[in-house]
Amino acid sequence: MIPPQVVEFIDALILAAWIALFVRVILSWFPVSRENPVVNVVFQITDPMLAPIRRFMPSTGMLDLSPLVLFFILLFLRYLVNSIPTG
Repeated sequence: MIPPQVVEFIDALILAAWIALFVRVILSWFPVSRENPVVNVVFQITDPMLAPIRRFMPSTGMLDLSPLVLFFILLFLRYLVNSIPTG
């Protein structure tokens, strides 16, 4: 059995990644500089998660669907983590 604190910690990490990805999607709508410290942190968090998805997805021109795929992956991971029996 996994302690509930471990499950809650993993769930919090997945939620933080989800929020960072959401912020990145919102930032993509505006002309922001990557030199901004907040923007830089968001990109440092999300780039390693998006890179493997972008390698396998076909190019769709200017429309990048990799964040949408990652949203669903993170949602599925949260479901899996929250379905782990704790004790």
